[in-house]
Amino acid sequence: MENNKNITKDDKEIALHYMKTLVDVARESFLILDADIEVVSANDVFYQTFEVKPAQTEGVSLYKLGNGQWNIPELKKLLENILPNKKVVKNYEVEHVFETIGRKTMVLNARQIDTVQLIILAIEDMTVRRELEEKLAKYTKGLEIKGVVGAEELAARVKELEALNKTMVGRELKMVELKKEIEELKKKTA
Repeated sequence: MENNKNITKDDKEIALHYMKTLVDVARESFLILDADIEVVSANDVFYQTFEVKPAQTEGVSLYKLGNGQWNIPELKKLLENILPNKKVVKNYEVEHVFETIGRKTMVLNARQIDTVQLIILAIEDMTVRRELEEKLAKYTKGLEIKGVVGAEELAARVKELEALNKTMVGRELKMVELKKEIEELKKKTA
């Protein structure tokens, strides 16, 4: 991040206060990081979702959180390579297995704020949504397969019925012919 000497420590504290106020009311997890990727602050949603406490989080390198569980290559790439060039990153999806809470699918949005040398990182937990999407896709595919199999079975049954119908119609016609012959024989013998 660029070093902006025009910003005072008080300016940085005021900016940080405003950011904390905003992220505290958000429904998704938020982290405020400094230029060294250390956690300056996190909101309650982050602490609840990732089952950590402020004392274990604030002032700690993001990559060292939870015994290094946040040392995620995709996250590192986002914060160290992509973000410095773009300044804003939206909808960056990361999947990771955490020791204590299991697999999480997260969508990350980040903004680098050069004037106060901070990064704001929003973490949307998409785990349940992705699991539901996978289940729905499997269910839909199952229905499609059942539909195809069902349609094939139905077509075979229709062919059987058509063949049976032909046989029955043929027998009916034969019966009509036999009745006519019987009537003719009756007339001749009478």
